[in-house]
Amino acid sequence: MSSPTPEQFKQIQKQAWDTAAEGWKKWWPIFESGAQKLSDRLVELAGIKQGDTVVDLGTGTGEPAVTAAKKVRPAGKVLAIDISAKMLSIAKERAKEHGLENTVELREGDAESVALQKNAFNAILSRWGLMFLPNLQESLKSVREALVPGGRIAAAVWTEPEKAPTISTPIGVARKVLGLPPMPANMPPFNLADAKMLERVFAGAGFKNFRAEKMTLTFTFGSADEYSRFHMEINGPLIALLADKPREKREEVLNAIRDAAAKYAGPDGRIKMDNETMCVVAERG
Repeated sequence: MSSPTPEQFKQIQKQAWDTAAEGWKKWWPIFESGAQKLSDRLVELAGIKQGDTVVDLGTGTGEPAVTAAKKVRPAGKVLAIDISAKMLSIAKERAKEHGLENTVELREGDAESVALQKNAFNAILSRWGLMFLPNLQESLKSVREALVPGGRIAAAVWTEPEKAPTISTPIGVARKVLGLPPMPANMPPFNLADAKMLERVFAGAGFKNFRAEKMTLTFTFGSADEYSRFHMEINGPLIALLADKPREKREEVLNAIRDAAAKYAGPDGRIKMDNETMCVVAERG
């Protein structure tokens, strides 16, 4: 089977995130309890301050857009972009909850097609979004022109699958149960784990002063059952993989994910998983 074209890939992603949006509306507080410190770090690396204008690429449920908006208000602005209209609806609710509806502007689109004003933004953020751009270097060239001279881009990507069990376990287990080969290393969300490769891509897009740092995020779930239900409702690739499977096979996958998660349980039954992510930051050259 041939690989999808870039446009086909983006449509697949849009459908997957739209399908998972209701799950994210339900589960995002649990996920953000582990991911918030990454949003804080990206805002810090980008040097965002009061009055700045910021773009968040692939904002999903609104991060790190909401975190950045708290820094730039009252005069600053954050443009939050996502390919999924349904995910943006959640981001809109979150922004309103924090009184940021006049600070955060939401726009449907992707980094390749969205039109950004040139020399207009102090910073660009992306939390686990770059992995889903089929033409990463070209996308970076485009968004680079939106930055003011000296403006920064700060982004986060996942490293190797074995170092991010919260994300990698469900799809790995499901593919094994279904008799499918493991996910190829060049497929999202682990396709940008090589810092040296990323540095070359950023340089090719015209950025300078690239640096990378790794950090650990701990995600906590009340039980192995909660962990498995979380993924069955928010994990777009997993949902797509099981969409046409009979109920019995779906139950088998659910039970296998639960068993895999149980290995991370403490004496109280709570699941705690440490995950490695990588932050990268660069300046407009």
